[in-house]
Amino acid sequence: MLRLQAPLQQDLPMFFLLLGVLTLFLLLFEVLVRKFSVSGFVLRKVLHFSLGLILFFFPVCFSTNFFPVLLALIFVVVNAASFYVGFFRVLHDRNQLNLQQGNEQVSYGPIVLPVAFIILALFLWESHVWILRISVLIARVADSLAAIVGGALGKVHIENLTKSRKTIEGSLTMFTVGFLLLLACLFVFQGDFKEGLASTTWFQLLALALFLAVIATAVEALVSYGFDNLFIPVAISYVLYIVDISEKGLLLRLFAGGTFALMLAFFSVKVKFLNNSGATATFLLGTTIFGIGGLEWTVPLLTFYLLSSLLSKLGRKRKAKFDLVFEKGSQRDAGQVYANGGIAWIIMIIYSLTNEPAYFFAYLGTLAAVQSDTWATEIGTMWPNPKARLITTMQSVPVGTSGGISFPGTLGAFAGALLICASAIVMQVSWLIDFGIIKSFMLIGLSGLLASLVDSFFGATIQAQYYDPVREKVTERVESYRGDGTVLKNKLIKGYSYVNNDVVNTLCALSGCALAFFFSLNI
Repeated sequence: MLRLQAPLQQDLPMFFLLLGVLTLFLLLFEVLVRKFSVSGFVLRKVLHFSLGLILFFFPVCFSTNFFPVLLALIFVVVNAASFYVGFFRVLHDRNQLNLQQGNEQVSYGPIVLPVAFIILALFLWESHVWILRISVLIARVADSLAAIVGGALGKVHIENLTKSRKTIEGSLTMFTVGFLLLLACLFVFQGDFKEGLASTTWFQLLALALFLAVIATAVEALVSYGFDNLFIPVAISYVLYIVDISEKGLLLRLFAGGTFALMLAFFSVKVKFLNNSGATATFLLGTTIFGIGGLEWTVPLLTFYLLSSLLSKLGRKRKAKFDLVFEKGSQRDAGQVYANGGIAWIIMIIYSLTNEPAYFFAYLGTLAAVQSDTWATEIGTMWPNPKARLITTMQSVPVGTSGGISFPGTLGAFAGALLICASAIVMQVSWLIDFGIIKSFMLIGLSGLLASLVDSFFGATIQAQYYDPVREKVTERVESYRGDGTVLKNKLIKGYSYVNNDVVNTLCALSGCALAFFFSLNI
């Protein structure tokens, strides 16, 4: 799929011309920052805006993707060197006062932006170059305007979303500009559509532009440190590419799946299953799996999400004593959504590009793993007078200790994994029936159970654990609060500070995926 085309002599003059123009732009803006004290943030967004327009016309200027990729690669090196050395202040504002006040964070955007272009140019130039043009235009023009408006006029901050400051005004700008550009581009490039988008009506194009604008806005709102420069164009490109190469019915299914995912996200915030970041991540994940995977992929995911969310709410009084032990509460954030559903999300994307049935077993395996882990924790802490032992030494430990396992928790883990398989069998998935129903139950059940034990092993060995001096107990939390509300940093006593509960959950999900995938191909 990825292909670097051969260079053509006729493209060489345009390569040097654009290299000179982009270099002059960069030097001019650097002079404005250093000599005239113009805001580096504003100039950087103007530079990105201009770059979006230039990249949009790259396929008109070049016959193959060789020199565009080479140009982007040059600026990856230049921008990365500038980030670490600091010789271009317009690219990387090192004003520590702004960083401390929360006005601006360190951004990897100038590095990530040309990387995103390289990936998309290698993948799309030959067959779907119009998608490349649309995605880079939205990513740079709409995102730059959203950042400028949000920074200058934004007053309503969106809580519990991301580490970067996001505002209602900035997100509305992203949505409005993105929608208008998408609508215009879809009509302009209508003649380049292939299977799935061929013969689409004006109303369907309007709905598609609206749908993609919502996705782009959600990605921009959720991603920090400039990585939206990568994920916005990739998200737009992926949706357009999958829809265009698939049967025509996929577009309507994607609309239905996205609508359902949006409703689920709003419902989850209302009942406090998720906070704002978790709901936004769930919308994006759900749109992909519900819309592209259909019911066969949707029902197992909903089984995990609804049952695990309800279980986390049950026995709240009995589990209250563990609230200050676990790193996070029952209201999940984006990190927990990624940790529990991120691997399943990636598997769905890979399957949509390959149509390999073994990935469905991997999908069930990763869902079984995270359900097993969740059920083991929830049932283990709810059980009356539970006894837990550390998985590495079998020593008795307090229930709720990272790496601790108990008999009721282990049974709950196995039952949770079996329910994931049952939800797929109820949908009469042909791959499971052909593989064998009993074999499928054992495959998914054992994959989930073993992955939950892997989670416990990592929890006992490398997961960060801290000592809480206020309550005099071991906790997963980095900070504690005194009675007067002051914050106290807890002391790391075990594991590594960068290995938190989300990292361990991701390793658990990856283990379940790998086990189910391997066994499905070798049994």
